[in-house]
Amino acid sequence: MLIGEVARRSGVSARMLRHYESLGLLRPSGRTGSGYREYSGDDIRRIFHIESLRTLGLSLREIGRALDEPGFTPATLVGDLIRQTHDRIAAEKELLTRLGRIDAADPDSWEEVLQLVGLLQALGSQSADARQRAALSSADEVPLPQEALAEAALGESDPHVAGALRWALARSGEDVPRVLSDALHAPSAAVRERAVLCLAEMSGAAAGTHLRTALDNPDAVVRGHAAVALATGGAAEATAVLVDMIVAGHRDTDAADALSVLAGGTVEAEHIAGLLVERLDDPTAEAPARGRLTQALAGIPGETASRALAALVPDEDRAVALTATYLLRLRKPL
Repeated sequence: MLIGEVARRSGVSARMLRHYESLGLLRPSGRTGSGYREYSGDDIRRIFHIESLRTLGLSLREIGRALDEPGFTPATLVGDLIRQTHDRIAAEKELLTRLGRIDAADPDSWEEVLQLVGLLQALGSQSADARQRAALSSADEVPLPQEALAEAALGESDPHVAGALRWALARSGEDVPRVLSDALHAPSAAVRERAVLCLAEMSGAAAGTHLRTALDNPDAVVRGHAAVALATGGAAEATAVLVDMIVAGHRDTDAADALSVLAGGTVEAEHIAGLLVERLDDPTAEAPARGRLTQALAGIPGETASRALAALVPDEDRAVALTATYLLRLRKPL
């Protein structure tokens, strides 16, 4: 079979067949009287073997060894090919992500594209200073897409860089990137905390909605950050979680301060004081928790809190009694 017919039937161009021959991969079994290459059935089978191995990602040199060296086993080579393929896929995914972020930024010029590329590269730098500068610069230069800022913030362990990223994210708009809301349920506790801290600094209805949902999060740290952030904005839904934080001793000072913010009105103050008293009267409440609850009453105005402090003056727990006596003196008489 002549080279033209082989090319037609095999789908391998005549030029590539000649290239295989120049590398020693393929040797036509014969020549016609006119000197044209003539391929036998074995030659055709070898062509298909070469093409099959090429589909696996083998180089032509590796294909030659696989076909001609009896001791060349596939085990190690296939493992290497798997690793190389994973690396290639990861690189392509990274490129696709970067292109998507540039597209999301909707740059007007190639200069803006180059600025974006530089900022994105800086966000992935090993240098904390470079990452921080990129976060701060994104507000003044070409704004980085929210998704890029959110992903960087979720993976950032340096507190100074993390703060800069949260600041930049809060300035980037009121939308909440999906990666941020999904991270509230991430397997990593650190990632969950970073996610809720980002949401706590963002404004807008979407961030508030996610923070309210976070009040039911299984992670107490997430619930705590969400409750304090919501209370700062006057959201009464955070009250129960804040009281739980005081009982548990988790950021109890922040929780007490947040409750005092929510207790601005008479009705709210009476409700919060009632919740604190209810937990104080719980027979299962331990001494440290009762002490924290007593201190929390200091920031709650109104008659219910004052009466509760008066009732605690003769408490069996001396620390509680002394705290109540001191706080009662600071309040206006009933």
